[in-house]
Amino acid sequence: MTIFTSIRNALVPIHRAGYPFIAGFFVVSLLLGFLWEPLFWAGLVLTAWCAYFFRDPERVTPVAEHLVISPADGRVSLVGHVMPPAELDLGTEPMLRISVFMNVFDCHVNRAPMRGRVRLISYREGEFRNAELDKASEVNERSSMVIEGPRGEIGVVQIAGLVARRIICWSNVEDRIEAGERFGLIRFGSRLDVYLPDGFVPRVAEGQRAVAGETIIAEFGENLKTWPSRRD
Repeated sequence: MTIFTSIRNALVPIHRAGYPFIAGFFVVSLLLGFLWEPLFWAGLVLTAWCAYFFRDPERVTPVAEHLVISPADGRVSLVGHVMPPAELDLGTEPMLRISVFMNVFDCHVNRAPMRGRVRLISYREGEFRNAELDKASEVNERSSMVIEGPRGEIGVVQIAGLVARRIICWSNVEDRIEAGERFGLIRFGSRLDVYLPDGFVPRVAEGQRAVAGETIIAEFGENLKTWPSRRD
């Protein structure tokens, strides 16, 4: 293995959706550099951050029909039972919701939490409040998807945040999707909500860090109990 190959393997791939933004940051850096050289270096730092933001690392996904995998990198901001958004068409009873908040330094490529058939996709315009607020689930701009999985229907909602102005969902209705498969991306800072039917038990706690495509956030089983957790 050559040194070049080692360096290439160590670098995290960049998603193609980020190429126009990275190029734009770099061009602006060049233009600012003609005005004042320190501005070029500041712009170069921002260009590097932009490339980092759009990173798209490979993930190893646990494959089991009773597991729900985190759809996003970030901090688990809520675990509890709430009413699902009306556009999900998942009924009028509270469901287990697990929310993962992504800051501007987290990887923003979103992955399917469970395999199944995409039954519904709905986009709703809204506000751009802090995505960490519980109210954001109701008032913020969002893209919702329902997956018919082996353990029932689950809802996945991409929620825009304060600086997020673009939600991308690559999946279409009737698509078959696998757990851990990339299905979307949000620019820049946002939240993912997962709504789960009866029978699922959370396997994460609020404040815990989750990794998209790898962290098990819930498990199906009638006799399962919630694990205790504590903060050191």
